[in-house]
Amino acid sequence: MKKRKTKSPEDLSISELRRLLMDKRRNVRQERLDSYRKTGRVVQLASQELDFNPIIETSADEELAPEKEASPRKKSWGERLLLGVEVVAVLGLLGIILSGFGILRNLNAEFASALEQPTMAPTPLVMAVVLPSGHTPPIDGISKPNDAEIPDHLRPMVQSIKDLPIPPASPEQAIRIQIPALNVDAPIVQGDGWEQLKKGVGQHLGTPNPGAVGNMVFSAHNDVYGEIFRYLDELQPGDEILVFTQQRQYTYVVSGTQIVEPTQVEVMAATADPTTTLISCYPYLKDQQRIVVFADLKN
Repeated sequence: MKKRKTKSPEDLSISELRRLLMDKRRNVRQERLDSYRKTGRVVQLASQELDFNPIIETSADEELAPEKEASPRKKSWGERLLLGVEVVAVLGLLGIILSGFGILRNLNAEFASALEQPTMAPTPLVMAVVLPSGHTPPIDGISKPNDAEIPDHLRPMVQSIKDLPIPPASPEQAIRIQIPALNVDAPIVQGDGWEQLKKGVGQHLGTPNPGAVGNMVFSAHNDVYGEIFRYLDELQPGDEILVFTQQRQYTYVVSGTQIVEPTQVEVMAATADPTTTLISCYPYLKDQQRIVVFADLKN
């Protein structure tokens, strides 16, 4: 039988060299164990020998390849520029989104304000062209509205506000007026047109209810339809005017009296405090002007 030709170390491959090295180590370890066993230093040996120094096989390329340390790659100028463009784009997108939210909020606010219908307190300059209760002097007890008091250029406005709707009844509305100094005790109706003043004292539409802030305006005739306000010129500061609702009584105290022209509607202007104003034609049976009585709510 031919002897196997022994290769020189230079002719061996890396795997063969590793195998030889492993065999050599195993033989040395076995010899050491045998020596320990003979001297009694090893009593029992595991059935399987443990390899305390395992050698991990690697490929030749892995062993020969030099280890490369991981080093951060320097970014090129192009990559930095691209990163900057991306950052700017993200910031621009955020700006557009925020701007969109602002525009949407403004649109919602404008829409909400457009839906709001503010309650406008009617002013006498718009709601009246001339002071109420005007009529021609009665002849044989017969009278009619005095259209001659209305300036020609304001006649179209009179027609537009002639038939204003009467507000529905409520417990807060005035229903009766008493003036103890004049022995006046009369019903109050809503509206101060010609037909309303035939029924009693008329409250000008749009003026506040008793006790409320503002100027509550009443008018009545002085020489027709009961002559309810015939003696307004006799009222003195300090005299009381009692106004009743379905719920309670309100007391107003006279503060002054004034004679005005029929077109001086500013006496009906709204006030910052609870007040009332009484209006009637003047003088008696001539009816060329108006007498106006002012009163403040008694605390």
